[in-house]
Amino acid sequence: MRIDKYLWCIRLFKTRSIATEACKKGHIKINDTNLKPSKEIFGNEEITIRKNQINYKIKVLDIPPNRVGAKLVDLYRKDLTPKEEFEKTELLKYAKDYYRKKGTGRPTKKDRRDIDDYYDDSNKNDVNL
Repeated sequence: MRIDKYLWCIRLFKTRSIATEACKKGHIKINDTNLKPSKEIFGNEEITIRKNQINYKIKVLDIPPNRVGAKLVDLYRKDLTPKEEFEKTELLKYAKDYYRKKGTGRPTKKDRRDIDDYYDDSNKNDVNL
């Protein structure tokens, strides 16, 4: 079975065309080599997939005859992704919460005054040292 079809069948990608694009962009690898979407996949191969800033590691257990239900996915693959990969995304999420939300625009006059007060207070504390 083709690698793009396999990834679609085990529900890693919503559509087969998205799986094909991921292969073309180099997000799908076996033994650190990029794959074409037409690469034939066989059992007992380990696939590395870069998706949503996470490097998933999947071991192929069997080839499904067609797209399978979510409950049956574990019959055809084994997830070998280390927990550290998911912890990295948690850290990224907390780092993004610090910044203003996209689309909120420029700081308001009140925001500006609060920023100025913060800097004035911190400068006064530095002088007293």
